[in-house]
Amino acid sequence: MGGDDTGPVNKITFPVASLKVDGHVGAVFRLLLIFLVAGSTLSASGTLRIAAASNLVFAVETLANAFREVTPELKVEVVTGASGNLVAQITHGAPYDVFMSADLAYPQALVATGQADAASLTPFATGRLVLWTTRSDLPMTDLGAVLHDARVRKIAIANIDTAPYGRAARQTLEKLGRWTALQSQLVIGENISQTAQFVASGNADAGFVALSLVMAPEHEANGSWLVVPDELHSPLTQGAVLTKHGTTNPAALVFLKFLGSEDARKIFARHGYGMPPSP
Repeated sequence: MGGDDTGPVNKITFPVASLKVDGHVGAVFRLLLIFLVAGSTLSASGTLRIAAASNLVFAVETLANAFREVTPELKVEVVTGASGNLVAQITHGAPYDVFMSADLAYPQALVATGQADAASLTPFATGRLVLWTTRSDLPMTDLGAVLHDARVRKIAIANIDTAPYGRAARQTLEKLGRWTALQSQLVIGENISQTAQFVASGNADAGFVALSLVMAPEHEANGSWLVVPDELHSPLTQGAVLTKHGTTNPAALVFLKFLGSEDARKIFARHGYGMPPSP
């Protein structure tokens, strides 16, 4: 896994006021919460720190707000960035409790180095790659046609060394026979959020980004996109894991279990994710 710990990250602290999942928090998760924390006291001043891949920036906000509905005594902090950069930060001692990756390889790498708990590794969603443009004069009807269109001078992709969605974009271009031909036209984002910003700002004519980002309210009505067929790239099965630091935080285990709840699955679906394959 490549990458250093200098990549940009976005830190979000969620206040006590929170949103509800579909107007309520599921009774099943309430019972799960009670079961998991029975005998444990979650300090009113406790903090849960989550490191999440950039494609999750909108989904994780909803998840954190829903989680606070049943754990209002906790402060939930989220940092987002390229998965590889977050791994580097964790390896160098960043005190994150839960790592939510854009793939399974990065959490597995943390497990291999003793920086995460192997038994906690949990696939929670499947990401979807899209080719997105904000140009109204660029018809998004055929992926190959767009990539050969002379009007497409700059194409944004995420860093292939640290961002799984960037690697999926490279695989797609390779399968379509366009990776070499388009080298001079590629604009590289440090993470998938920055890649989407290149497209949103017009600095790229089109870009390979996460469906979860273009479905966000700030982008949904802006432009059009094509979903990249799954067979053009490796599956974007996203996994979460308890870090070594998180194994001592009871709230981290509860949050990890929450990711597999029906409430969480509804949130992921609303943000454009599929469910991971059954084990």
